[in-house]
Amino acid sequence: MHYKLFDLGGLPVYTYGFCIAIGILAAFFVADRRGKKLGIDVSCLDSFTLWILIGGFAGSKLLYWLTRFQDILKDPSILMNLSDGWVVYGGILGGIAAGYIFCRIKKLNFWQFFDLVIPEVALAQGFGRLGCLFAGCCYGLEVHDHAWYGMVFPESGLAPAGVPLFPTQLLSSIYDFALFFVLIWLAKKKKFDGELAGWYLIMYSFGRFIIEFFRGDLVRGGAMGLSTSQIISIFTLIGGILILVIGRKMIQKKQNHSSTVQ
Repeated sequence: MHYKLFDLGGLPVYTYGFCIAIGILAAFFVADRRGKKLGIDVSCLDSFTLWILIGGFAGSKLLYWLTRFQDILKDPSILMNLSDGWVVYGGILGGIAAGYIFCRIKKLNFWQFFDLVIPEVALAQGFGRLGCLFAGCCYGLEVHDHAWYGMVFPESGLAPAGVPLFPTQLLSSIYDFALFFVLIWLAKKKKFDGELAGWYLIMYSFGRFIIEFFRGDLVRGGAMGLSTSQIISIFTLIGGILILVIGRKMIQKKQNHSSTVQ
């Protein structure tokens, strides 16, 4: 773990924030290049990105507050802590909502833009999870001393120090990077706007649901033996399936109509 990267002009630069920044910049660069290559008007991509970032950060913080609702009732000062306490799923949902509102205002094709940026969202998440690894948050369950995959944090205000833990952050990062490449590959085969969005929701939800079983940090909320993120994963996975089913039915309907007209 390397919580602080370096000092810049007397101000600390934390590895977590640095990884987030690198992820955002990489995502924007790739989305811009892909958009131009696909012939999509990316003149408003910077504004679109700003909207989804604001929505993402707001959603991430809001969902974190919801998971700690009882604690906040006892100690409202938790609301003032903006340096940590973020939930990725809240960021995803908040970003989607903000992106949808932006596209409605600008009269843009939401599903087209969704498909354009969603692979890059996975890319940014991969960097973000590396930030989690360095910060010591989102850590895994304790494993036995001889587990070859166990990861030990020497010092951390978050992860238990000196004990081997399941490397959930590293696995999440690898999964997100792999998801990025899979979505880029699927983009070459896509048949309708929204298809990549559907695949992302399915694959991310599945991976997140499984990895949650190996998380060791307890302040995540939940019900019925499932974490908050697992409960959300069920709904987002179903949403992804519905997007694919409806999209393919619309394609089939258009093909049938075309053959009838001919």
